[in-house]
Amino acid sequence: MEYKDTLNLPLTDFPMKANLNQREPEILNKWAETGLYEQIEASGVGKPVYMLHDGPPYANGHIHIGHALNKILKDIILKSKRMEGFHAPYVPGWDCHGLPIELQVEKNLGSKKHEISKLEMRRECRKYAAKFIDIQRDEFKRLGVLGDWDNPYLTMNYEYEGLTAAELAKFAHNGGLYRGKKPVHWCSSCVTALAEAEVEYADHTSPSIYVKFALKDDLSGAIPALAGKKAFVVIWTTTPWTIPANLAISLHPEFTYVAVEVNGEALIVAEGLKDAFLAANQLTGTVIASFPSTVLEKKLCRHPFYDRDSIILLGEHVTLEAGTGCVHTAPGHGQEDYEVALREGLDVYNPVDNHGKFISSLPFFGGQFVFAANPNVIEKLTEVGALVGTSTVSHSYPHCWRCKKPIIFRATEQWFIGMKANELRDKALAAIDQVAWIPKWGKDRIYGMIENRPDWCISRQRSWGVPITAFSCSSCGEYIADGTLMDHVAEIFKKESSDVWFDWEAARLLPAGTVCPKCGSADLAKEMDILDVWFDSGVSHAAVLEPNPKLSSPADMYLEGSDQHRGWFHSSLLESVGTRGVAPYRNVLTHGFVVDGSGRKMSKSVGNVVAPEEVIKKFGAEILRLWVAAQDYRDDIRISQEILNRLSEAYRRIRNTCRYILGNLSDFDPATDSVAFDKMPELDRWALHQLELLKEKVLLSYSEYEFHVLYHAVNGFCTVEMSSFYLDILKDRVYTSKKASLERRAAQTVMYQILDTLVRVIAPVLSFTSDEVWGYMPGKREASVHLAGFPAMHPEWKDEQLVERWERIMKVRAEVSKALELARAAKTIGHSLDAAVLISADSELNSFLGSYAAELQGIFIVSKVELGELAEGDCYSAETILGLKIQVKAAPGAKCERCWCYSEELGSDADHPGICPKCLKAVK
Repeated sequence: MEYKDTLNLPLTDFPMKANLNQREPEILNKWAETGLYEQIEASGVGKPVYMLHDGPPYANGHIHIGHALNKILKDIILKSKRMEGFHAPYVPGWDCHGLPIELQVEKNLGSKKHEISKLEMRRECRKYAAKFIDIQRDEFKRLGVLGDWDNPYLTMNYEYEGLTAAELAKFAHNGGLYRGKKPVHWCSSCVTALAEAEVEYADHTSPSIYVKFALKDDLSGAIPALAGKKAFVVIWTTTPWTIPANLAISLHPEFTYVAVEVNGEALIVAEGLKDAFLAANQLTGTVIASFPSTVLEKKLCRHPFYDRDSIILLGEHVTLEAGTGCVHTAPGHGQEDYEVALREGLDVYNPVDNHGKFISSLPFFGGQFVFAANPNVIEKLTEVGALVGTSTVSHSYPHCWRCKKPIIFRATEQWFIGMKANELRDKALAAIDQVAWIPKWGKDRIYGMIENRPDWCISRQRSWGVPITAFSCSSCGEYIADGTLMDHVAEIFKKESSDVWFDWEAARLLPAGTVCPKCGSADLAKEMDILDVWFDSGVSHAAVLEPNPKLSSPADMYLEGSDQHRGWFHSSLLESVGTRGVAPYRNVLTHGFVVDGSGRKMSKSVGNVVAPEEVIKKFGAEILRLWVAAQDYRDDIRISQEILNRLSEAYRRIRNTCRYILGNLSDFDPATDSVAFDKMPELDRWALHQLELLKEKVLLSYSEYEFHVLYHAVNGFCTVEMSSFYLDILKDRVYTSKKASLERRAAQTVMYQILDTLVRVIAPVLSFTSDEVWGYMPGKREASVHLAGFPAMHPEWKDEQLVERWERIMKVRAEVSKALELARAAKTIGHSLDAAVLISADSELNSFLGSYAAELQGIFIVSKVELGELAEGDCYSAETILGLKIQVKAAPGAKCERCWCYSEELGSDADHPGICPKCLKAVK
C-alpha cells in the first residue's frame, strides 16, 4: 500500500526507490571501509562458537546460480547465528587441484602442452586457479556474503598441501592405505581413474548379446537328461568387448537351473528367467532337466574363441532381474566379478590399456578401442557358433563427469583406502547415526552409499594435485608407503609446496640413510600418481578447522547441494572417521538444484540459464537473497523472470513498510518518548501482540532452517497486519494528533518496536536493506544491524482476549469495506473519507460496537459512523455476519483541510476556519 506524506512532519531521507544495483555497491564499500566483518569477529570474542564450514567451490569459471543459492544460504544461517548470540566465523575456501583445471590449461596451451614438464604444467594450473579465485571472490562478495575474504583457505596453499599429505600418512600409519590391482572407473579420454563422485549416469545404447559357453565336463551322471547331448551355459551381457577377458560364469547358490532343449542342444539358464530368455531370442524349447546350481559348481566350460577354460562359480550377486541367471564374469572389468575372483584365486585379467584399447598381443582384437570392438566381438561369436541372439538396449550407463564420455571398468594398479581396514565402513555407518541430517532423507542416502561402496580409489594418473607420497624400490620393485617417511615429506610440502615432488630427486625428499626395507637398496623412486581431489577437500576439517584456534571441530554445519552425499560429505566422513573415529560435522544440510520456472534443468543449449550477474544487474542482489529465503531448498528450486518479479513486489512492500514507519519517527526518541504498554490504546496493544507472534514464528524458522516460513511470515505481516490494517488505521492519528500527545507517542512507540523488530529479523536475508534502514533509525544503537542481536521477546505483550475482540472488529471492517466499494462503484462516494456509514446489527453486536464508538470512524477510515436502526434506503447485507446491515451515504458537512474528514462544524474558529474541532484541538 502507498501512503501519503505526513502533514506535520518531513519524511526521512531514507530513499523511496530501492535502486539496489546502485546502492548495494555503496553499502559494500562502506562495510569494507569500516571493517564490518572484523568488527563482527571482535564482538564474538567470548561467545560460544557456531562453526559452519565452507565446502570449497571449484576455482574454474564464473559462479553460477547454484553457487549463489549455496553461498546465500550459508550467509543467512551465519548471520542468524550471530544475532542469536554465537561467534560464527566464516572462512571461505576453494578447491584448486584436479582434472578440470588441468584439461583447461592443456586446452589453452594447445600443442605446447607436449613440450612442457609436469612442474611447468603445475605452475600454469596454479596461476589459472588463482585467477578464478579472485574472480569468484568478488562475485561472492557482491551477493552480500560477509566473511574473511582476505584469508580464505585454498587446497593449493603450501600449508594445506602439507596437511593433506600428513592426513594421507595417517592412513599409512594405521594400515588403511594399500596398493592393489582391482577394477576401477576408468576414463579412457581423460586417461585416469575416477572416484565414485566423479561418475555421472546417463542414458546409453549398448549391444545386448546372449552367448553360449560349451560345458567341458560331463554332467550326465548328475543330470542324466544331458547324456549324449551338447550342453551349454548361456550368459547375457551388454558389454561384448569384455568377453575376451572372461574367466568364469557365476550362478546363484540358491537358484534352480534348467536345461532347455533347443534345436538338439541343451541350453542351461535359471528357471526364473527361462521364458524371458526364450522370448527374447525367438526360441522354442522343452525343459529336459531341473537341478540346483550346486551341481554345476567348479565345473568347466570352454571360452567361445580362446583356448582356455571358464570355471562355473557361485555368487550372491547374481539376480533374476534380467538375462539368464548365468553371469559372465571378467574379474578385470567389474567389482563383483573381482570379488568372486579374489575369493576363488582367479587372475584379475585385464587386456585393456590406459587409452581404452586392447593390448596389441590380444588375438583377434589387439589395438582396437573397446567400444569400437563390440561389433567385431559379436562377429567372432557368430563365426564360432556361440552367439544365441543379439539386440540393443537403452540403459543408464556411467560417464565421466568432465568429458561426458562413457567410461569402462578396468583393473589397474591403484592406491586404495580400505573400507574394511580398521572397520572403516562400520565406523562410518555408526557415525552417520550421530549426525542430524536436514532434510532427514539425507541420512538414508549417504548410509546406502557408504554401506555398498567399494574401497576408496585415491590415485589419479594426472599432474595437478597433491602427490601420493609413496616410493618404490628400483632394485626389487617393493612399494614403500611408510607413515613416518610420508610425515617427513609432508613437512617439506608445508614450506616448499608439493611442487618439489616433481622437482627434487627422491633422495632429497627422504631422510638421510633411507633404504628399501625389503632389499636394502637406496635406489628409490617417487610414486607419480596424485591424490583424488575429493581427498584434498575431504581433509579440510583437519587442514582448516583444527589448526585455527578461532574455529572449532567437528563443525556444527556442513551445507552443500544434494550431489555432495557422494562428494564432499562422503569423502570428509571417510577421512575423518578413518583418522579420528568421528564424523567431521554435527549437522548436514542439503539443498536441491536450481531449475527454470518450468522445472527443467538449466542448459546453455536450451537457453534457460539464469546467471547471478544478470539478476543482480536488473533486480539487485537483495532480490536474489529474498529468492533464496522464499524457496523450500529441500527440493529443486525454481527461478524465472516471473518469480523474480513477484519477489520484487514483495520486497517493495517490505521496504515501503520500513520507509513509512521511518517517516513517522523523525521526531521520536525511544529513550524519552516511549509510552508504557499499559497506557497504550487497544489497537496499539493488538499490534504488539501480532509483532510478538511474528518474532516467535521467525526466530523458530531460523533455528529450524525453515527460511521460506520466515519469508511468508514477514511478507504477510507487512501486507496484511500492517499495510492493510494497523498502519492504514493509524494514519489519521499520527498525522493529525498533537505532536507530543499520548495517542501519537503510543503509535510512534509501537511503530518503532515494529521497525526495530522487522529490521533485525530480516537482516540475515535482506542484509543491504536492513543495514540501510538501521542507519536511519532513531535512538542509540550498534553501528550496523549485523552487529546487533535478534529482538528481545516480550510475552507480556500477548493478550488473547484482546485479539479475539479485534478479530471481531476486523470482520465488521471487512464488511464495511465491501459496502464502501459498492458505494464507490455507484459514484455515491469517491474516497472512503467522503462517506458516512450507518450500521444496524443485533443487540449484542450493536452493544459490542458501541463500546468502540469513538474509534470506529478511524477504524473504518470514514468521516462518520452511526449505530442503530437504518432509515429507509438501499443498504448492504453482510455476507459473513448474520443480521449486519450497512448503509453508505455521502458524509455531511465540509472537508477539513488538515485531516480530510468531513465535519459539520467547520468555521467555528476564526483563526482556523478550514479545520474541524478535532484538528483545532491538536493545533492549539
